[in-house]
Amino acid sequence: MNRPRFDARRTDPRRLPAATARTGAATLANTLAAAALAALLAGCASPEPRYYTLAQASGTGAAAAPQATPQGKPVWIEVAPVHVPERLNRAELVVGEDGSADGDSRLRRLELARWSAPLPDELRDALSQRLQAALDAQDTYRQGLSGVEPVYRITADVVRLDAAPGGRAGALINWTVRRLPDGKLASGQSRADLPAGSGVDGVVAAYRQILAGAADDIAGGVRALRP
Repeated sequence: MNRPRFDARRTDPRRLPAATARTGAATLANTLAAAALAALLAGCASPEPRYYTLAQASGTGAAAAPQATPQGKPVWIEVAPVHVPERLNRAELVVGEDGSADGDSRLRRLELARWSAPLPDELRDALSQRLQAALDAQDTYRQGLSGVEPVYRITADVVRLDAAPGGRAGALINWTVRRLPDGKLASGQSRADLPAGSGVDGVVAAYRQILAGAADDIAGGVRALRP
């Protein structure tokens, strides 16, 4: 009867440390390769976009609760959505080449600089905020205020709104104020041409200044229609 042969190589303890060392080295190499790959992918990841708004920060003239006029009633207004040219109606900011005059350069979209809301909403909200503060008024648009009807409806049409970082910013905004009880109108144009600071922050600051001027003009139209 043949007995199984004993192979000393399979149980030789002197061979185990070498095998273990090889396994450990392979594990370490895999770990280092995985770490290097993770670092490479992190370096290649796209940077996160930055979001901008045209609204004023709290404490800088933001709208408060409606106050009474000399006649004892608050001013109720409705600021309609603002129309903008299709070329500007993008999630990204659209600007001219750095340092150029407005309207005199090719436009470019900034993929990493985006509006916090669609631009028509940004413009509407920013105008509403400034008008409420200037007129001690309350904007009823989408507020769902029961039993309240606006007295003045305000519409704005942005014909042009251009800026270049470190260059110039310009705008042409047509606006109309309608007194709803009798349909009487006041209308006008707001024009602007002013320097824009460097970078995206400079463009946004210039746009805020443009809107502040337009809101002052529109507020004057509302005051002209007051009884």
